[in-house]
Amino acid sequence: MKRLILMRHAKSDWSKAGASDHDRTLNDRGKMNATSLGIWLKEKGLVPKTVLCSTATRTRQTLDMLAVEGTPEIRFEKTLYLADADEILKVLHSAKDDTVLLIGHNPGIAIMAEQMVKTPPNPDGIHHYPTGATIVATFDVDNWADVSWGIGKVNSIVVPRDLPAPT
Repeated sequence: MKRLILMRHAKSDWSKAGASDHDRTLNDRGKMNATSLGIWLKEKGLVPKTVLCSTATRTRQTLDMLAVEGTPEIRFEKTLYLADADEILKVLHSAKDDTVLLIGHNPGIAIMAEQMVKTPPNPDGIHHYPTGATIVATFDVDNWADVSWGIGKVNSIVVPRDLPAPT
């Protein structure tokens, strides 16, 4: 059994003129939301052994603010930066541990969230995957390389607006 925590980065800051998209940072709300998501992961006992993260600044900061428990293997993958769902799946296929946290960007992350599961968490599918949106899905496979579209089962889905602010 494999478990994937698929997360879109937290809210980024668009106010800095001239900053490249890759170098955009989180805004204050994004930092607060990422911290709330980290608390939610801990409360749910979701401790990834591997983290696959885009190289963009906002995904790296999201990961930092999560304060993931333990000492997961962290792999910053340039191919996850603005990747489409097929590319995200290819990166996931390289994972080895049973629980993986993958942090990326829309629209690829939203498409992945919808296509990877047998039954979407919402009858209309996942049309909008807001910043910080996180889906936890399990796959009845022995190896990540065996994960294909439509075989996962949704265990949880959360968006930061549904979580209490950190104290």
